[in-house]
Parts: sequence; structure tokens; C-alpha cells
Amino acid sequence: MYKVISLLFFVLIIFVVQAQQVDQKGKPVLKSVSLTDSTKKALSVQDTIKKESRRERKKREKAEEEAKKPKIFKDSTRLAIEAKTATAWKRSLILPGWGQYTNKGLWWLKVPIIYGGFTSTVLVFDFNNRYYKELITELDYRYSNNGAVSNPLYAGASTEGLISAKDYARRNRDLMVLLTVGWYGLNVVEAYVDSMLKNRWNVSSEKIGFTIRPTILQGPTNRFAYNAVPNVGLKLSMHIK
Repeated sequence: MYKVISLLFFVLIIFVVQAQQVDQKGKPVLKSVSLTDSTKKALSVQDTIKKESRRERKKREKAEEEAKKPKIFKDSTRLAIEAKTATAWKRSLILPGWGQYTNKGLWWLKVPIIYGGFTSTVLVFDFNNRYYKELITELDYRYSNNGAVSNPLYAGASTEGLISAKDYARRNRDLMVLLTVGWYGLNVVEAYVDSMLKNRWNVSSEKIGFTIRPTILQGPTNRFAYNAVPNVGLKLSMHIK
């Protein structure tokens, strides 16, 4: 009898345990969410976002505008022509006359003219510089020796005349420096323009023409305009197709 009761009690316990497991499987499992933690995460994400500076905003807007512009794709021929033009003036910038030699044509005439101009400005600069120093020496000697003359060439010249000549020599000397820089820049510009005319623009004789024809010119015979008589001359006209 004791064994039968123990067996029934054991079966009852097993049945209760299985019923509890089935009941737990059927119920939904709820997870607790911490609102405090989620708020902290949102605030931390907001803190990591930096405020856009004025420079960054302009850079972004410029990039957006560039992206909206249509892109132009150049073919290999166009790129080769542009490279020739850039090569010509860059070479003249490095060494005067090199760009003219690259463009060919009348380079054998242009290069001597370029270096002739540099030689002229250097010679004139040297002359005025020596003249300026000579006048400065003479003026210093006169001021130090109560108007005595040091160089016999300036014996008949006054001190005021020497000062004026000194300023004139200094002005011409400084002008030669400006002319040398201008001549150097003109050499670069000529190489660039010549390359543009040859490689990008067509300036052949078929599109440019000249016409010479006789004409009547009105010119005065003396300073009074009412005595003007007509003169025969030539008129030169240029037309571009």
C-alpha cells in the first residue's frame, strides 16, 4: 500500500512539472527596456555630431554647384593642341626664345631680336649706371672740398647741373630695368599668341584679305584749313571672312 501511494505521488509530481513548462512556453516573454539608457544613447549621438563651420559650409556648397555643372569631355586632339600652347609659353618663361623655337616659323628672326633687345637694355643700363656713379663721386668731392672740381670733364658744369644730370641718369637706369622685365614678358606673350594662331585659330590667306586702291585725301597746304586742296593717295583695306 505504501508503495502504491509513493508511485501515485511521483506520477502527480511529473504531471505538474510538465504542465508548468507548457504554460511557460505559451506565454510571451517581456523584456524590460531602460528608458534612461536609451535617452543617454540618443544624447551621446547628438553630442558626437559637430556643428558645420562657415568654411565647411562654403566648401560643401561649392562642391554641390560644381556637381550640378555639366561636364565637358575633351578629345585627345583638343588636349594635344592645348598642351602645345602651354608648352610654348612655359618654355619662353624658362628661357627667352625657346618658345619661339618650339613654334617654328620665323624663330630664326625672332630669337636674335629678343636677345638684341636684352643686350640693348643691358648696355644702356650699364652706361647710365656708370654715368650716375661718376656724377655722384664728383658731387661728393665738391661738397667735401668747398666746390672744388675733381674731374676736368665737369669743370664748366655747375653743381645744380650735375644734380639734374645725376637724376636723369638714375631715371634712365631704372627705366632700363623696367624695360628688361617688360621685354621678357613680351617674349612670353609672343610665344603664347603665335602658338594660339597656329594651333587653334585659322588665319590663312583664304580668310583674310587686303585691298589697295587709290583715293582722294583732303590735306591743308599750310596752317590755314580753308586753303586745303585734295591730294591723291592709296587706301589700304583689310577684310576678314
